[in-house]
Amino acid sequence: MKRFAVIGLGKFGFHMARVLFEEGNEVIAIDKDPDRVQTIDPYCTEAIVLDASEKEKIRSLGLDEMDAVVVSIGSDVSKSVLLTLYLQEIGVKKVLAKAMDEDHAKVLMKVGATEVIHPEKAMAVKVAQGLSRPNILDFIPLSEDFNLLQIAPPSAFIGKSLKQLDLRARYNVHVIAIEEVLTENFVLVPPADFVIKDSDILIVLGRSQDVRRIKDLNGPEQ
Repeated sequence: MKRFAVIGLGKFGFHMARVLFEEGNEVIAIDKDPDRVQTIDPYCTEAIVLDASEKEKIRSLGLDEMDAVVVSIGSDVSKSVLLTLYLQEIGVKKVLAKAMDEDHAKVLMKVGATEVIHPEKAMAVKVAQGLSRPNILDFIPLSEDFNLLQIAPPSAFIGKSLKQLDLRARYNVHVIAIEEVLTENFVLVPPADFVIKDSDILIVLGRSQDVRRIKDLNGPEQ
C-alpha cells in the first residue's frame, strides 16, 4: 500500500484523492474548506481541515513519509508556489503540483515540484488525439469492476511466452496488446508464442483485484 496526500479539494483534487483511495492506497485529503473536507471524508483514509499556508501545521502532518503529495490549489498561484516550497523544504520525496499556465509551471519547478500537472491541457490533448487518430482501446466498454491498464511486466514474466504464462487461467487476466518500447512497435492481440521482454509494456484487461495481483508481483516500488 502506498501513501499519498492531496492538498486542495476542488474538482481535480477531489477526484484525485478518491481514485487513489479506491485503488487501495492510504490517502490524506486536506483543504481549508470544511464542506469540501466533509464531502471527501468517505473516500479517503483521513480528511483534514487545514489552511495550507500554515507552515508549521503542514510540517506536523508527517508528509515527508508519503510516497507523493499532490498540490491541487492551482487557482491560488502564490499559495501553491509557497506550499510547494514548504514541501520541498520538509523533504517530501515527490511533489506533483497543479499549474494554471506555463509561467506558473516554471515557478513550481524552480521551488521544488518534481512534476507539474496541466489538467485542462492534458484532457485537451487526449480528446484531440482521440478525434484525429482514435485508438481501439478507447472503444472497449468496461464495467466498474474491470480495469484496462498498462503495466511493466514482473521479473517472473521476462523471457517467457504468453502461452507459458497462461495469465488467463492463472490470474483471469487478458493481455490484449503489448507495446515494444525499444522498437516503438504496438502488437494488438499478441500471439501465444510472444516472448515478454523487460522493455515491454503490457496492456491488460481484467477485474480490478485480478490485475492488482499481477501488479503486486513487482513488489513495493522504491
